[in-house]
Amino acid sequence: MRHLFAPLLLLATLGAATHAATPLQVRDAWVQEAPPGATVLAAYLVITNPGAQAHTLVSASSPDFAAVEMHASRIIDGTASMTQLKDLAIPARGQQVFAPGGAHLMLMRPKRALRAGDPVRLRLHFKGAATLDVTAQVRRAEPDTHHHH
Repeated sequence: MRHLFAPLLLLATLGAATHAATPLQVRDAWVQEAPPGATVLAAYLVITNPGAQAHTLVSASSPDFAAVEMHASRIIDGTASMTQLKDLAIPARGQQVFAPGGAHLMLMRPKRALRAGDPVRLRLHFKGAATLDVTAQVRRAEPDTHHHH
């Protein structure tokens, strides 16, 4: 059994190195298509942390946007309000879900028009200099969410 633990100890010591690889995985990354001329788009994804160490997402960036911010939608006294998040913990052996109505990435001022099917490159920055590159796909919002406007 003993040899199973050796790689873990090695990883713990290497963890301090810059550009350390994170064990985090991202799935279901997508960006909601916005009308032409929209200055803000929202991105959603699921970050899964299979490792034994919690990671903290501190920021995100994209070459396709001027800025990216993390926001959470919270319902307070029946009113939806948006709070900007400074950082977000991805618990050990847990996950963090960015989804409509919850946490999401605000993509500000797109540098090009984005249509459904286009890829959007996102880079997630974690505490400790680790980064994770993600390609999200632009998708139309689910049908019948926009009938009431």
